[in-house]
This record gives sequence, C-alpha cells and structure tokens, in this order.
Amino acid sequence: MILYEYPFNERTRTYLRLEQLLRRLALLVARTHSVDHHYAIQTLFELMEVASRSDLKAELMKDIERHKQLLNGYRDNPAISEQALDRFIAQLDACFAALDADTGRVGRGLQANDWLMGIRNRMGIPGGTCEFDLPAYHEWLHRPTEARQHDLAQWSGEFAGLSDALTRLLKLLRDSGISQKVMAMGGQYQQSLPAGRGFQLLRLRLAPKPGLVPEISGNRLLFSVRLMQRDDDGRLQPCAADHPIEVSLCA
Repeated sequence: MILYEYPFNERTRTYLRLEQLLRRLALLVARTHSVDHHYAIQTLFELMEVASRSDLKAELMKDIERHKQLLNGYRDNPAISEQALDRFIAQLDACFAALDADTGRVGRGLQANDWLMGIRNRMGIPGGTCEFDLPAYHEWLHRPTEARQHDLAQWSGEFAGLSDALTRLLKLLRDSGISQKVMAMGGQYQQSLPAGRGFQLLRLRLAPKPGLVPEISGNRLLFSVRLMQRDDDGRLQPCAADHPIEVSLCA
C-alpha cells in the first residue's frame, strides 16, 4: 500500500515538511559519496528555511503541553500502564526542556557560520557551487568521508531538539487515527467530518497501481478524494473505476 498524508492546517503541513527534510538529511549524511554530502548541505539550508518561522518553537511546545494534558487524563485507567504513561510523559518533558533551553530560532547557530552561508548564497544560482566559484567548498568535498560526516553530524545537531519533538508529536498524532476501509465509487470518495473535532491529518493508503494518483482536498467540514489515472501522454485524467482505499483521520 502507498501512504499519502494530507494536513488540514498550516502547522501540521510545516511539521510534515520538516519531518521529510530531517529524514532525507539523516539518509544523506550516512552515505559516503561527496555528491550525497553536497545534497545533505542543501537539505540543511532547506531545514533552516522551513524552521525559520518565529513561532515554530512556541507551537511545538504548546503541542507538547496539550498532549501531556491528554495523557495525564488516562491516569487511574486500569487499561493503561502507569509506568508506561510516566515514561512517555517524561520523554515529552525532555523534549519541552530541550526546546526551551535552545534560545532563539531553530538553526540560528548555522547562520553564524560564514563558510556555510557563503555556500548557501551560491546554491541559489544554477551551477553556482563549481570549484572556480567556491574553491574552499570544492576542497571540503574532497576530504575523507569520515571528516565530512563529522562536520555534517555537528551541523545537523542544530536540529536535534526539533527532531525529537517532531518525532514524538507526529507519532502521537498518527496513533490517534482509526483506519477504515472504504470504496471510492467511480474513482471518488467524500466524507463529512463531525462538528467539534479538530482533525489535523488525513492518512490515505492506496494499493499500488501504475499511474493511479489520488487528489485530496479538505477542510474542517469534509474531505474528498478523487482518483486520477495517467494517460499515454502522461497527463492525469479522472479515473471512473471503483477502487478500495483506506483512510484514517488523526486529531
């Protein structure tokens, strides 16, 4: 099954973008080729751009507090392990403390690195990181793999607190959804959302079929899925066939 996620608000959209960039960064840093490390640095700059919102840390910390209150509501429930609950709340407390201790915007330490910022400015130009433009960067790309990985790990550490918080918050969000199997009749499915429920994320699973792509739209009142099929010219056309899909609403 191919998983598609659709955020219902800007905050969740930002969280998912950051998660994707953090995963890509970890994958690229672990590789050994200099080209992979070039794109790891480019990913660092993308992270800085997405994380530059002044209210990002405040939103993360607010979400942590909200989930702590929800979890504390499960106390004295015989079906819930108090020990496991305490352990999870302690992890959230550690995430909150790490974000609170890191004053300023996320990634601000990288902005003070003149060498990195010089590369960032040149990356905005197509082909702007050639050796005649950035000889110092060209030399860095020819350093031993371990040396480059050490530098990248140090720079990536600027986002460690952000990464831990996002991982736990998105896991809690995704775990809150209950999956249901439905049928997209004639390639379309629509569902009304109950009033008073602040859903943040839709997760849709679709059996892989070449060229079959879901188009998702939604708001606080309803969401709809329209299945599209790629034709011989590569253009997407509405799919008229019935297809089973699996949806999960996460609050």
